[in-house]
Amino acid sequence: MHARDDDRLYPRGVASRVRIAMSDTPVVLVNGPRQCGKTTLVRSAFGHERAYFTLDDETTLASAKTDPVGFIRQIDSAILDEIQRAPELLRAIKNTVDEDRRPGRFLLTGSANILALPTVSDSLAGRMEVVTLLPLGQSEIRREKSNFLDKAFAGDIVAPKHQLIGQELVEHVLIGGYPDMVARTEPRRRSAWAREYIRAIVERDVREIADVERLDQMPQLLRALAHHSGQLLNFAQLAGQVGLDDKTARRYIGLFENLFLVRRIEPWFRNPLKRLVKTPKLFVLDSGLLAALTGLTSDRIARDRSLFGALLETFVANEVFRLATWSDTQMTFYHYRDKDQDEVDIVLEDEVGDIIGLEVKASATIAAHDFKGLRKVAAATGNSFKAGYVFYDGDKILPFGERMAAIPLSCLWND
Repeated sequence: MHARDDDRLYPRGVASRVRIAMSDTPVVLVNGPRQCGKTTLVRSAFGHERAYFTLDDETTLASAKTDPVGFIRQIDSAILDEIQRAPELLRAIKNTVDEDRRPGRFLLTGSANILALPTVSDSLAGRMEVVTLLPLGQSEIRREKSNFLDKAFAGDIVAPKHQLIGQELVEHVLIGGYPDMVARTEPRRRSAWAREYIRAIVERDVREIADVERLDQMPQLLRALAHHSGQLLNFAQLAGQVGLDDKTARRYIGLFENLFLVRRIEPWFRNPLKRLVKTPKLFVLDSGLLAALTGLTSDRIARDRSLFGALLETFVANEVFRLATWSDTQMTFYHYRDKDQDEVDIVLEDEVGDIIGLEVKASATIAAHDFKGLRKVAAATGNSFKAGYVFYDGDKILPFGERMAAIPLSCLWND
């Protein structure tokens, strides 16, 4: 079965959020990386109700760019796919929804963060809701409905019935969440798809959202970023590796963020904590893409298990990022590290200031010192600290003190 057909079978966690937004907001934008299932989601849910235009069609794109007002004037309600290719349409959409504010008139998809593009003003503020769709999470692939983050903030983590450990875990981490990668059983075919995917984004999508002088350097920079996934983001070091100046490297990394290829999370700190490292951390936004960029395979990991750590942390971070897109809890992502090298891979803070810390270990054994960073965060936050979890390659929930536990990685996607 082709990936595009297979993709239709996956329930997407954000689908209900899109439906709710369409019921009370004139314009809804489903934003996320190319080939993650945006078109499938919006067409399967709303395609029978409205006209569909894709700006990947060159004739449609030419019409939209030449006469954006005329293009929108003919439309009562529609799906507009890949809106970042014609940002000129947004002002015309604003004008028409100001005249007719019926909810759900325009359902847009975008493969770039259009709100960050310099050509786009905040003209749709108050008129548009943005829903982020990322590549498939394990809960979606397995058709599980639970959300680990909601349970974690509620203190309701239970051991999952179906465990994913050892070599089976490694295989799933290497596949990642892009529907086309999930559909391909051969690792070499997944790598071939990933290479072509990255090439297409750099050669087309980057050109469309920015004027880039050193386009040939961007694949090299992306590979360098891949080797730093899960690490602190040192702009000067990365720039030096690919022969760019610091300012250019920062700009190009920003472009990769806008295209949903990488994501940075800021350091977390509170006043009682001293000697903190205040450097952001970077993740490639899919573990399968990361494996392809770094040449990681099942055989290489079997020979050297230490290669699995950063890949697994990236996998967990992306699972958490995805779960947050449909969680009932609004949260902000951080990381923690101090000058003693004690760290917490992911710190989650909700809108009322409650804190959860997540640490990732590629090992099947956990020791008390693995909780050192979590205990520092807990001590600094008192009653706001709800739980500290160390994910590990095991099958039991094991307590390590008050509000601390080692938990199986499978807790992320099922009960």
